[in-house]
Amino acid sequence: MAGKFEITTRKNGEFQFNLKAGNGQVILTSEGYGAKASALNGIESVRKHSQADASFERLTAKDGSPYFTLKASNGQVIGHSEMYSGTAARDNGIASVKTHAPDAAVVDTTA
Repeated sequence: MAGKFEITTRKNGEFQFNLKAGNGQVILTSEGYGAKASALNGIESVRKHSQADASFERLTAKDGSPYFTLKASNGQVIGHSEMYSGTAARDNGIASVKTHAPDAAVVDTTA
């Protein structure tokens, strides 16, 4: 099944998107954007940068949980993952972003 970018509105009115795998699991969550056009630009940035392994920063939270961020070429974080149970699960999440982001459909739930 194909992945999808789902645009939603936060409680504070900002737009955000989630990249979901074909099974519906969220694999990347964006920052908040003031305009829908900015969120759409963020999606294009994910498509572009998700293919470069160097764009992924593999991190560990204070509680020891592994996670990752995806950064643009200017160093700005485009999106982040959930917390994972181990590094292998985190690395599978990165692989899933690489697989799904380039061709994922955009579903706008704010309209």
